Formats: sequence, C-alpha cells, structure tokens
Amino acid sequence: MKHRGRHRRQKRGRALRGLLAGTALALTAAATIVSASQAVSSDNPGPLKSLTSTAELKDFQLKEHLASKSSLDRLADSMGGTVGVSTVLEHTNRTLHNAAECAPTETEALPVTPAATRAYCWDQADSASQRWLPQSVTTSGDADEDGRWGANRVILSGWTHNDARPGEPEVSRGLARIAVIDANDLSDMTYRWVLLVVPTDDGSDYRKLESPISGMVWYQDKLLVTASAKDSDGKALYVYDMNRILRASVDDPAVGRVPGGWSAHGYGYVMPAVASYSLAGGACDPASDDRLPCFGSLSLDRTSTPDSLVAAESFPAGADQHSRLWRYSFSRAGDRSGLLAANMLGRVNPVEAYSTKATAIQGVLSYRSPGEEKADWYVAHAPGVKDRHGTLWRLTADGAKAARCGSDDASRRCWAEHAESLSYWEGTGEVWSLTEWAADNRSGWTGTPIPKRILYAVPLSSITDSLK
Repeated sequence: MKHRGRHRRQKRGRALRGLLAGTALALTAAATIVSASQAVSSDNPGPLKSLTSTAELKDFQLKEHLASKSSLDRLADSMGGTVGVSTVLEHTNRTLHNAAECAPTETEALPVTPAATRAYCWDQADSASQRWLPQSVTTSGDADEDGRWGANRVILSGWTHNDARPGEPEVSRGLARIAVIDANDLSDMTYRWVLLVVPTDDGSDYRKLESPISGMVWYQDKLLVTASAKDSDGKALYVYDMNRILRASVDDPAVGRVPGGWSAHGYGYVMPAVASYSLAGGACDPASDDRLPCFGSLSLDRTSTPDSLVAAESFPAGADQHSRLWRYSFSRAGDRSGLLAANMLGRVNPVEAYSTKATAIQGVLSYRSPGEEKADWYVAHAPGVKDRHGTLWRLTADGAKAARCGSDDASRRCWAEHAESLSYWEGTGEVWSLTEWAADNRSGWTGTPIPKRILYAVPLSSITDSLK
C-alpha cells in the first residue's frame, strides 16, 4: 500500500459545510439554539453506593494474559519490523477541520453548557460514514505527564465498525480502528487510521479484533481497549504496544496473511495485541444482571496513587439495573510499563467499586481535587434519542449534580448529543470527548446520513463551575 504524505488543508464542499462565525471560544453559538423542549429533565441517579464486601469486589477481579515476546517478534520480523507513532504521524492522510468549517448539524451536537473551547469535525470520508462509529478518545496527555509521546502531541480516537448497518459484508464485521491524530498544531490537525488486531499464539498470523472499542486508555507505552462480551477468546480488555505498529503490504479487504504478504482491510498500518485481561469469574452477559461487569467506558485517573484505570458499565436509559463504576491500579514495576498491578498469580483486584442508578453511561471520569480525600466521578449520560442532548453528572457519596443550561430541573440536558467517552488531559486542564452519530433522519443507517460527529474539549474548571 502506498503511503501518501501530509496534504494541505482543503475546503469542504459548500453543500456539506456551512461556516460558523466566530472563534473556538464562541462555539456555543450554534449549540445554544437547542429548544427548551429538548432540555428536559433526566432522573437524578442519587448518591454513589460503595461496594465493599469481598463477594461484590471479587466480581471485578481480572486475570492477566501476556503474549510471548518470541511470537510477537516473529510476527514483526515477518512483516518487516515495527514502526512507532512518529512514523504514522509522518504519513497522515486525512484532515480534522476546525469548527468554522463544520456543518451546522455537527456544531449543534456540541455541549450547550459548559461550552467547548476546541472543536473539530472529521474528514468528509469519515464524517458521514455509516459503516463506522466513533466511540472513544485518549491522548498523549494520558500517556505521559508532559503530555507528549516523544516529541509529539497526539490524540487517539477509537472507531468501531457498525455491524448493525444492513448489508455489511462479513469481512467488515467486528473491525476496530484508531485514528492517530497529529495534535502538535491544534489549528491544523491531521490523522491516519491504524487497524487493531489479535495475533495467533505462535505469531504466524492475526485476526480482526471483533470488538467495539467503547473505552480506550493510552498509558505509558500501552493502549488498553474494551473487548466485546462476545469476544471469541472471552477477554474483557486487550492491550496494545504503541511501539509495535506494523506495516501492511497488500491492499486487500482481508485481515491477516494473504498471498503476497499481509493485509489490514485496506489500511496501511496494523497493531497486534500484546496482552489481554479476562474476568476471573467468566464472561459477562450484557443482556442480564449477572454480577459480572461488562466493560463500557474507560479513562485514566492521575490523581489517584498510583495512577489508575477507571471503568464503567452501561445499561440502556431507564433500565432497572444499577450501573457500576470501579478502578484498578496500574503497576509500578519497571518491567511492566502500562500494565495493571497484578499479584503473583496474575490476578488484578479492584481498588474500589461503586453502584449508581445512572444508566446509558457513555463516558466516565474520576478526578480528586487537591486537598480532597475522595475523588468525584463524572459520567456522561446519552439518552439514545435523535436530536437530544445528554446529561453530564457528577456523582459522589453525597448525591448527584448535573451540568445545567438553566436554573430549573428541566435544564439538565446540556451535554453533547450522542456523546461518548471522556478523557482528561491533565497538562492542559481539558476534558476531551466526541460524538458518535451520522444516522439518517429516521435514526436508521440506510438513508442519507446526517453528520453529527465532532471531537471537542471542555475545560474541567468549566465543568465544575457549571455544577455549582
């Protein structure tokens, strides 16, 4: 596959792209037209309930599985050796557009309150694609305290193939990819796709991930992503090494070894998993409340000691089940960079866990303010209804508060439309998130797409101010 060099920013067609007057600081100009009928109240989930019994906490225990270095090296050698993030950034081939170049439907999907101070819409090939769903985000601010990976500022966005779209070929189902975004210049960002795969035990081949990556965290040199409850290997999380990116050599719809070389469904780069975690008690069942949690959203908490991975499960809006929030510590061992803290038996135990009445959780964040004993938990609620803004809740043991765009109980729907995961960039004080939909006007996936996908950042200070 040929690698196209960085191209100059091009204006999008007028039919698709309307201009939004003003700078990024005025991004709410379009969002604030949300009517009062859209800003209806959600049920208050109330206070968090701490889960403390041994039986309750045991449900969250993980078992670690490490791929052998020899098998990973065998795969890398057969594909011409590894490359790093910097190589992908040198060959970006798609553009993120600033808010002024985005369609009104995209900017209208932004939060009403608190306001986004940065916002970007995707390249035209991705903004209206109904074959793919953007679901997660993490940054080099997660990866390293200085906010850079080497010399680069980077944002990663995880997209899942839309298997619910009628007529999709089997070869495409279960695919998962990440956009590696060059964020060195926040006014001129470009990106390139990398396909996520799972290698065979002996390193002779690889398969597609076959999981939606609804949660994703880049910590040190590792990328942790969620796995489907129906994963063929029964895994809950997969782990990738950001230094083990490989080049595909054949442009073919297949995934893996093909006549003449290696294919990644037409993508130029592929990344094989180097480790995984399964629930020690068995696979979860998203259709029932079977105690074992299904991983939904993920994020990093650098305010804990040690740094920790936080997770949330999600039930449909209005469901009777209580969702749970929990965390695991990352390892401090020098030879276990980016891996979770495991005991001698390879078991990873949760540090803490909570139950909440909040449902439809699409994003989770934990942050402990200086001087505070306990962390606040933030969850993004997505109602799953067309043209309906979500709610951003702050949950504590004392109760729940929502970011509001008014003074009454009917003003809680102020967060983005179809919002997904949350990621806090500590160095800049910004919370990054993104929206998902490009469905048709009937909320289906066969008619003319209506692009509502936007990547945005909101200062955490603005979020806390909106909750006072």
